[in-house]
Amino acid sequence: MTKPQNLALFDLDHTLLPLDSDYHWADFLARSGHVGDPETALRRNDELMQRYTEGNLSAEESFGFMLGLIAHRPMAQLQQWHDEFMEKIILPAISDEARALLKKHQQAGDLCAIVTATNEFVTAPIAQALGVEHLIATIPERQGDQFTGRVAGIASYQAGKITRVDTWLADLGHQRDDFERIWFYSDSINDLPLMEIVSDPVATNPCPQLRAHAQKNDWQIIELFSEHPTQ
Repeated sequence: MTKPQNLALFDLDHTLLPLDSDYHWADFLARSGHVGDPETALRRNDELMQRYTEGNLSAEESFGFMLGLIAHRPMAQLQQWHDEFMEKIILPAISDEARALLKKHQQAGDLCAIVTATNEFVTAPIAQALGVEHLIATIPERQGDQFTGRVAGIASYQAGKITRVDTWLADLGHQRDDFERIWFYSDSINDLPLMEIVSDPVATNPCPQLRAHAQKNDWQIIELFSEHPTQ
């Protein structure tokens, strides 16, 4: 099989989606009464989202909260909740513009992957809905039929995205040097480590910090969405 010449990597939240799937999953669980005291969960979710946006959120705090929401619950119950979440929140948010961007790279024969910090349980059905075969996401540790609330291996967050991408490529028999061009599309200042080592960083619906960095470094800036939700 001929190896692809180019690699296209995509962040998910606020990049391919006009929302943050992690934030909205937590919000959905809280408002549905599935996570204890709804007001406490909503307040904590908002606090962590604000700090993530500013680039001041540690992996331990983020995943401690997000994975705690799905810990020690039967998988069948979580799946039922997630099916409803997909139907009500995610599928209506998927845009033609995001599909067109993905299709452009797929039709060019590029190797494509979504690279997201949001955990694999939340994002695997989203990647499938977007038609992307390869997903690099934070993996929640699992014991039997339940998640433990801990991360398995290295989180796909900040510099961890580089490690996870390299491991994924190695599993496919590739390395970064195999590709003539590597795109990485992202909205977030948290993704600077990976953006700075690819040939084609693309600031996509960028946050103010990333927009300023992209302008300073003459990176491409694109807007996929006409409106940008606050979360």
